[in-house]
Amino acid sequence: MLQTRHVPAADSLVLAPGVELARARAHEATGPARTVFALLAAGRLQGPVLWLQSTWSTDRLMGDGIRRFLDPARLVFGRARTPLELLWAAEEALRTGLMPLVVVELPDPPGLTPVRRLHLAGKAGAERGAAPLALLLTPGRGGTPGIETRWHFAPAPGWARDGRPRWRLTRARARMAPEVTWEARLEAGQLHLAPVGT
Repeated sequence: MLQTRHVPAADSLVLAPGVELARARAHEATGPARTVFALLAAGRLQGPVLWLQSTWSTDRLMGDGIRRFLDPARLVFGRARTPLELLWAAEEALRTGLMPLVVVELPDPPGLTPVRRLHLAGKAGAERGAAPLALLLTPGRGGTPGIETRWHFAPAPGWARDGRPRWRLTRARARMAPEVTWEARLEAGQLHLAPVGT
């Protein structure tokens, strides 16, 4: 008999039904609201979160703005001069197993070799402590090869028409699940999804 309901893996971070991030793996978030997606993931985990940015990036997270997602004191910021240095720092942090989430803001999708190294570092970190995961924030539609999942997160049309923000969340790539788009809203700290046509 075919199973019609998907059961999340025990070692996954589940943001909502169907929105799973496997631990000890690298994932990609794209779209204009990709930072919000990363904050939603960080808010579902315990412990410090490493947030890596380039030295030339002018965007900064503001404590008051992220407080609805997580305690700003949990964020540890790192800056590097090149994308290669950002990926190296992420790899080293994953390998320690001390941080459950490493967020990396990148100017372009990285190649396959750095992603494979992140997967291996996540696996090594899982052997030392809690299984960490990497979330790569890339511009446009992304396209990072070798990642476990790719998510596109953007404001929905009329996104705050009643004072409550709404987003369009698309699972654009997953190894074991089809592409799907939802309308997402945040209520009492929980992400609620409703399927929409693509």
